[in-house]
Amino acid sequence: MCGIIGILGRPDVSGLLFDGLKRLEYRGYDSAGIATLVDGRIERRRAKGKLANLEKLLAAHPLTGTTGIGHTRWATHGRPSEVNAHPHATGKVALVHNGIIENFQELREELAAAGHSFVTETDTETIAHLLTQYLDEGKTPEEAVAAGMGRLEGAFALAILFAGWPDLIIGARRGSPLAIGYGTGAMYLGSDAIALAPLSNRITYLQEDDWAVLTPEGARFFNHDRRVSRKVQQTALSGAVIGKGNYRHFMMKEIAEQPAVIGKTLQVFLDPNKRRIKLPAMPLDFAKLDRLTITACGTAYLAGFVAKYWFEQIARLPVEIDVASEFRYRNTPLPANGATLVISQSGETADTLAALRYAKAQGNEIVAILNVLESSIGREADIVLPILAGPEIGVASTKAFTAQLTVLAALVLAAAKARQVIDLRHEVELYNALVSLPGKVAEVLDNDDHLQKVAAEISKARTVLFLGRGSAYPLALEGALKLKEITYIHAEGYAAGEMKHGPIALIDGNVPVVILAPHDNLFEKTTSNLQEVHARGGRIILISDAEGIARAGHGATHALELPQVDPFVAPILYAVPLQLLAYYAAVAKGTDIDQPRNLAKSVTVE
Repeated sequence: MCGIIGILGRPDVSGLLFDGLKRLEYRGYDSAGIATLVDGRIERRRAKGKLANLEKLLAAHPLTGTTGIGHTRWATHGRPSEVNAHPHATGKVALVHNGIIENFQELREELAAAGHSFVTETDTETIAHLLTQYLDEGKTPEEAVAAGMGRLEGAFALAILFAGWPDLIIGARRGSPLAIGYGTGAMYLGSDAIALAPLSNRITYLQEDDWAVLTPEGARFFNHDRRVSRKVQQTALSGAVIGKGNYRHFMMKEIAEQPAVIGKTLQVFLDPNKRRIKLPAMPLDFAKLDRLTITACGTAYLAGFVAKYWFEQIARLPVEIDVASEFRYRNTPLPANGATLVISQSGETADTLAALRYAKAQGNEIVAILNVLESSIGREADIVLPILAGPEIGVASTKAFTAQLTVLAALVLAAAKARQVIDLRHEVELYNALVSLPGKVAEVLDNDDHLQKVAAEISKARTVLFLGRGSAYPLALEGALKLKEITYIHAEGYAAGEMKHGPIALIDGNVPVVILAPHDNLFEKTTSNLQEVHARGGRIILISDAEGIARAGHGATHALELPQVDPFVAPILYAVPLQLLAYYAAVAKGTDIDQPRNLAKSVTVE
């Protein structure tokens, strides 16, 4: 959500800033802008809509200078427009901002009474005027930022330019990520490491309430009024890593990477000699847990929902799960002998981070499953388990979801062993099922011709229903979510047994119904729901294995056959055709697949 880039000490800085904004498109945005210092003056170029509009503006009205900041904005306060686009500026200050200032109205009224005039609807403009007020009072830029941070309430990541200070950028963060990059005679600032690739591979991540002073000599770090030190770490990210390669869209590239990603993730958790799961050394004792609480947002929440079935059925561990945006507001009591598991691709999801802090305050051990280990959640969790998916650029999560499920499956087997509720034979069976997954996923990806034809039909629908039982129920929710995200077709996921409690009223010959039916112990129940849909003229798309299709496929309009797998790992495999259905339907509709309207990749505000 929103993207920040800042560069100090490089010629043609506007071109480099624009390239940085291109790398940040994946985060979601509706306007963009750049500001540089030209002979000490602040100059800006801003445009509503896609970066192509800003590119045309820069071509017509170039910006010079060696120091500048840039931003892709996802609107919160104020509609998308050129006026509301960042950077916001006064004659003395220009800044870009991710987050929400909760007390901006109070500050705005105070500054208006002091003679400041506002031209936008945003909370961000208030920060620029607040810093300007402090400069007018005789404070230095550093003193103004230190004072300003004490007045701001809410979440923010800031990159700030000061007129007359060509060798200075100040960055600050509270509740929203910000990274500093190091160069030779140059410094960089970005909302994440991807923003800085390939400018720098030496990165420092600001911690909560940090602010940093960037000059050509390096960076100085402060927390409140105290000088602090922050470590520099290497990052492997580069422009090549985040490229699309030969694929038309990032989403398809990331879907295709799943066999390798699942295999790479498994290598961390498998002991091939003993054919058993091995976890990194961790202080959590599953045998002593009374309950596990899982919380996350969006697709990560649905990965946790699948894991609820696994933990309860295989590890015999009671699980409570809730979306992070609701979890802490229920003020739910957490057991003393409990742990909380949070899941996040970015590790910066604001609601999930807040839920983590709530659970930690109640004495729960925190386990985090993350793709970005250096993130805020990664720093605050007690135990971090990596998914090793690599950068995921497409807004609709694909490879991160299946990698999260892979880690969760390994965690479940470890918990079952620790709780002594699984015998060796069954453990080895499930281990082998996990090991076989990369090949099975590759098989689905290599045989998607029929699936593409089905997706073309789905693209013409106004409403699509997804049904599943057991661990296929969260997958039905995920399939509906994927379709909504990138095709804008209304879709709903339901537990198949709940269909007759309302959704069956929607079924007619114009409504495709996707039924997830692996041949497991719930198969007969699911097929009875299939017959109910068939009796009402619904267009059934059955996703099952050969045996399932042989037994129930006669009632389906289309049957998509998947390889036979153990029911334990079926949710991971069955996620792939759901991703492909959504992707090919979106291709048929011609929507913006990698950057769907109104969506952001990393949601860093509540």
